[in-house]
Amino acid sequence: MKSFRRELFFNIPKRRAFINITPQVEECVRESGIREGLVLVNSMHITSSVFINDDESGLHHDYDVWLEKLAPHEPIRQYKHNDTGEDNADAHLKRQVMGREVVVAITNGKLDFGTWEQIFYGEFDGKRRKRVLVKIVGE
Repeated sequence: MKSFRRELFFNIPKRRAFINITPQVEECVRESGIREGLVLVNSMHITSSVFINDDESGLHHDYDVWLEKLAPHEPIRQYKHNDTGEDNADAHLKRQVMGREVVVAITNGKLDFGTWEQIFYGEFDGKRRKRVLVKIVGE
C-alpha cells in the first residue's frame, strides 16, 4: 500500500467563504499515482470545514444565510467563548454543523463522485492562513 500527504493553504480575505478545492485534490490524486484507494480531506482548523456538495452559487448563498441564522456572528457577547477575547464562537459552531472532513473513493486514478459532487473548503473565521490536509492511501 502507498501513502501520500499534502497540505493545502488558504488565506481568505473575508470572514466567510466557500471555495471549491476539487481541482487541488484531483492534482494530489494524480501526483500520488494511486489508482485504487481513498482520499481523506480535512480542515486542520476548528473554525473551518471541508464538505461535499454541488458547486452552485445559489446553494452557497443559502448555506451562508442558513448558517448565519443558526449561529449569528453578532452580537458577539451572546457567546461565552467570546469572553476569552475571541470573536469567533459562531465560527466554531458553523464548523461543527458543516463537518471536519470528507473521504472519497479513488477508482481508476480518479475521484469516484456522484453526479454534481465537488469538495469544498468552508471558511467561517477568515483573514488568516489556514490549512487543509489531503491524505491518500491505496495502490
